[in-house]
Amino acid sequence: MRYLLRRLAAALPVLVGISFIAFTLSVVSPGNPAVEALSLSGIREPTEQEIAAKRQELGLDDPLLVQYASWLFRAVQGDLGTSYMTKESVSEELLRRLPVTMSVSAVAVLLAVVTGIPLGTLMAFNKDGLLDSAGRIAALAFISVPGFLLAILLIALFSEKLHWLPTSGYGTWKHLILPAVVLASGTSAVLMRLTRAAVLEALHQSYILTARAKGLRETKIAVIHALRNALIPLVTVVGSYFGAILGGSVIVEVIFAVPGIGRFAMDGIYRRDYPVIQGYVVFTGLVYIAFNLLVDLSYLIIHPQMRLGGKLQ
Repeated sequence: MRYLLRRLAAALPVLVGISFIAFTLSVVSPGNPAVEALSLSGIREPTEQEIAAKRQELGLDDPLLVQYASWLFRAVQGDLGTSYMTKESVSEELLRRLPVTMSVSAVAVLLAVVTGIPLGTLMAFNKDGLLDSAGRIAALAFISVPGFLLAILLIALFSEKLHWLPTSGYGTWKHLILPAVVLASGTSAVLMRLTRAAVLEALHQSYILTARAKGLRETKIAVIHALRNALIPLVTVVGSYFGAILGGSVIVEVIFAVPGIGRFAMDGIYRRDYPVIQGYVVFTGLVYIAFNLLVDLSYLIIHPQMRLGGKLQ
């Protein structure tokens, strides 16, 4: 519990900093939120009086720090404001769309794990062989190819030419495949290379030599000894990437018309819906911090002997 409280205390300033930057950038960005709000309400050419009244209604006449303090006070209570577009609560919209983004992100991370870690382990046990060389080339290619380009290529092949998968939308398991593959491609390549390096380092340890001297099979050595002791960096990457994928799926959701929080944020950016942008940044920042905290806690399960200042880390 002491460790958990220490981590939470360290994460709190980060979250406050994220919220302040998001709020400040939205306020100082070009455009007048009052005009945008009136425009979204159907008033295309508002008068000065209407603009002034809307600014007062939105609290835009107050000093920046006063606006931020008022917004932060409501945000701590779960109120991230009201969308100019939908007139709905931003918090409710994000929570309603979160399962969609979570489903795509979960499938993407699962694909990355089941492809990257086993292939990286095989590459390590076949160092400088054909499989190792092919795997390194493939990993470099997937890391280098931009996600939007890969998405377009997959749509052209599997949707337009082969007609196996839908081009866009959400509702069935088929709609998850292409977005998840695009999100998982870079992560899988990173996991592949990291697993290879971690397992190769583990193979040079004395306990591997002892295991081989006992006559254990290479499969058991790979899974029980080498891979298990290489899990710390792998868990770190998987946890961090899950948070990053959850918050960085905007482009994929736009390309595949997935109604998740990324698509919601992009619509808010197009229409300068500042409460949506601020809420999205803070929400994804909170999710990212939460997943990093879970990664830190998982270290105690994987390696209970880890210590910080003589106590559990």
